[in-house]
Amino acid sequence: MALLYDMKFAKSFSRYDPNKIGYVALFGCLMISLTFLLVVKPYSVPRPTLNLQLSMSSGLSMFITENKISSQKLASESKEGIQESKLVCNTTDQRSDLCEMKGDVRIHGISSKIILVSSSQKPVFPGNETWKIRPYARKGDSAAMENVKEFSLASLTVAEPAPNCIVNHSVPAIVFSIGGYSGNFFHDFTDILVPLFITSHQYDGEVQFVIANSKSWWISKYQGILKKLSKYKIIESDHDDRVHCFSNMLVGLRHHKHLSIDPSRSPNGYSMYDFTSFLRSSYSLERDAAIRIGEARKKPRLLIISRKRTRTFTNVGEIVKMARRLGYEVVVTEADTGKEISKFAHVVNSCDVMMGVHGAGLTNLVFLPTNAVLIQVVPFGGVEWVARTYFASPSKDMKIRYLEYNIEEKESTLIEQYPHDHAVLRDPVSIGKQGWLAFKSVYLDKQNVKLDVKRFRGTLLKALELLHH
Repeated sequence: MALLYDMKFAKSFSRYDPNKIGYVALFGCLMISLTFLLVVKPYSVPRPTLNLQLSMSSGLSMFITENKISSQKLASESKEGIQESKLVCNTTDQRSDLCEMKGDVRIHGISSKIILVSSSQKPVFPGNETWKIRPYARKGDSAAMENVKEFSLASLTVAEPAPNCIVNHSVPAIVFSIGGYSGNFFHDFTDILVPLFITSHQYDGEVQFVIANSKSWWISKYQGILKKLSKYKIIESDHDDRVHCFSNMLVGLRHHKHLSIDPSRSPNGYSMYDFTSFLRSSYSLERDAAIRIGEARKKPRLLIISRKRTRTFTNVGEIVKMARRLGYEVVVTEADTGKEISKFAHVVNSCDVMMGVHGAGLTNLVFLPTNAVLIQVVPFGGVEWVARTYFASPSKDMKIRYLEYNIEEKESTLIEQYPHDHAVLRDPVSIGKQGWLAFKSVYLDKQNVKLDVKRFRGTLLKALELLHH
């Protein structure tokens, strides 16, 4: 049958003039080429793309989305002043989401809406979707994120009506929240100020801050840092009814780890040591390095951070007397985390050794001179992991020498509150299994410390030894 079919096929062509056959073949080739251009070619031009990567960490689903238009047409338009529209969102970080928008970006603070006007007839967001983002670096903590404003990110095409620009800006914008746990000195730094430094320092002040959940007292308290990072008056989005327009906007802050920076992930390789140097410049702190005993005639200064409500030293007098016998000049004060921190920053910077019970007050180590010593007194009850994560590792990144003193049961005032055989004293793990709030209420909120000065003496001697080198 196949052979018969081939013979009939050949005979059908024999009835036609060879020249005519050539014209038909040429016409057919032209039709095929035209079809290819109309149907196949459009798909060979870069289209809006969505790259999705899923991963699981700590029970959270995270992904990256990148959606950008980059055709030859847009490239030529960019040369004429029309910037390519681009959106890159990274939600893989365990602590923070970050979206970067480039092109015609418009933000209306009161309504919490951010719109990217596409430079083509197609929206930048796939399917005209709206993205939601809370720009605060603690996204896995529902209690913190309840106090963080949610922004809606959407896109419009050039053909769709967009809100008119009231204020046009020539510098990039960074949108972030000071909600969450702001007001707690540790969280102010680890959740906001360090991430803000990572995200904004590369602009050398040529960047506009747009702040949500604004608190005037907070801005005033940290104005020394904020004004050093941005030369422009802060836009408090909660009360701003104007439409601000930018060509580049970051929504959210980069976060690496607790109270520290990973240089391999930061712009220009910034480190936590760079951050502490930045702070010394921001507050005009005089000392870049701690004294080296043997080269200086002055006594090393020891700062004892006292606390009034919880985790207080109940025998400060004994500690001071022993420290002075070892050759220290001693300063005892409560960490000042009030409206203006400049004064206390100078006190901390004047000292060579700082000691205190685990708590937010130890965050002041960011003002210590390089090669100073931090002594963290760790309460009884299995607080070691939290203490080391929050302060031990970060101190090393700041080039601060770290010593740890773990108190024994006899040094804890919990022995005065619970029977000798109580689970609080015998089995702290069982208390931890009841949840963080139960654990915190006992070991952090109810516990004070009476240091065994004879036992603690060795730690202060070790600090002196470190200052010799």
